[in-house]
Amino acid sequence: MSDNNDILPCVIIPMQDGQLLLPNVSIAEVVDFSISEAEASSPDWLVGWLEWRGVSLPVVSYDAANGNKPVVPGGHRGRVVVLNTIGQSHEKMPFLALVTQGIPSQVRIGPDQVREIEGAKGSADQLLVEVDGDTAVIPDLEYLEKLAHEAA
Repeated sequence: MSDNNDILPCVIIPMQDGQLLLPNVSIAEVVDFSISEAEASSPDWLVGWLEWRGVSLPVVSYDAANGNKPVVPGGHRGRVVVLNTIGQSHEKMPFLALVTQGIPSQVRIGPDQVREIEGAKGSADQLLVEVDGDTAVIPDLEYLEKLAHEAA
């Protein structure tokens, strides 16, 4: 059993074909789905723009960033997750946004609850893991930041 110092507060983010796993510190805020649509000539992964705290953030479709069909949620379950950036473009773009396919949930994970697994990964996937028996993806945040920077 893990001691409390090894517990990491995380967020599970529902996507079209699975779920993402991110530490809480990477998430600035989860907001209702309310974006302006991207232009028709925009890349598939650019869903639109989120006006958030006085800045316009590119909203990325994780599914499309992985080469799958972009999915835009409808109804009351769609959310946008605002992420803190960590890469070289952080000074110019401290945040980016991801569209979700449901409401993210918080989990507390110890080292004995997560393990790396083998499987096909997309361009936006960093690592495939199993968390308490469920499969999740740890996204490649630097790749997503690069895409968002291209859109800005």
